[in-house]
Amino acid sequence: MKNTRRFCEKYGPYAMIAGGSDGLGRAFAETLAKRGLNLVLLARGQERLETTANSIREKYRVDVHTFAVDLSDYYRVKEIISRLDFPIGLLVYNAAYAPIGLFEDTSEEQLALAAAVNVTTPLLLCKLLSAPMIQNRRGGIVLMSSLAGIQGSPRLAAYSATKAFNAVLAEALWKELLPHGIDVVGCCAGAISTPGYRQAEKSKTAPGTLPAGTVAEQALRALGKGPITVPGGLNKFVRFLMSRLLPRRAAIAIMAENTGGLS
Repeated sequence: MKNTRRFCEKYGPYAMIAGGSDGLGRAFAETLAKRGLNLVLLARGQERLETTANSIREKYRVDVHTFAVDLSDYYRVKEIISRLDFPIGLLVYNAAYAPIGLFEDTSEEQLALAAAVNVTTPLLLCKLLSAPMIQNRRGGIVLMSSLAGIQGSPRLAAYSATKAFNAVLAEALWKELLPHGIDVVGCCAGAISTPGYRQAEKSKTAPGTLPAGTVAEQALRALGKGPITVPGGLNKFVRFLMSRLLPRRAAIAIMAENTGGLS
């Protein structure tokens, strides 16, 4: 109870989850509601948002606001935030768009969408929401990155590049915002057992795949402990292997083998 109260005082009263309707986003919502935070959930699908929100309201008795919005449209997101009459103490940016396939077969529209959802909106949201956090001298930001962003990932070129951006952004903001009482962490996750992953992965489940709830819990526990966290022991080893031990060429070749079954 003491830790829960401290968490709410540091990151409350409301947490905003971008990409909060299902999968990992829903897991973050559940985990934060369990800690007593009220929620603002952003995603495209109103029906799935409401399903998640109703379940959380009933189970945890917290306030939940939902907004159906395309997260590639930052200025629409900004407009929604401008109408809120309560402060956001924690931002969890979980939304992502991953065009799968060879770069030569990926359209300009898909690449622009990946850049908007995965780079532009989280970057500008961090700017927008950190300003009042700086004034209040408390708050937190969780940016979801990926092991795919440690090196180039064939068939996921745009996604891996944008996830590398989020990890580096988290590292810089961790250092800059720490003196203001704001905790920032980039979560470099491996494969997560979500409906979207199971649909995309044709072959057997990848080694190190974790339940969404485990990833959300470990990401939130890492707030205030350092700039980057990697959920799961095997995934920590993989990150060390791919980024420190193997030649870059070998790391890229291994990723190519692992992404070959995605479609």
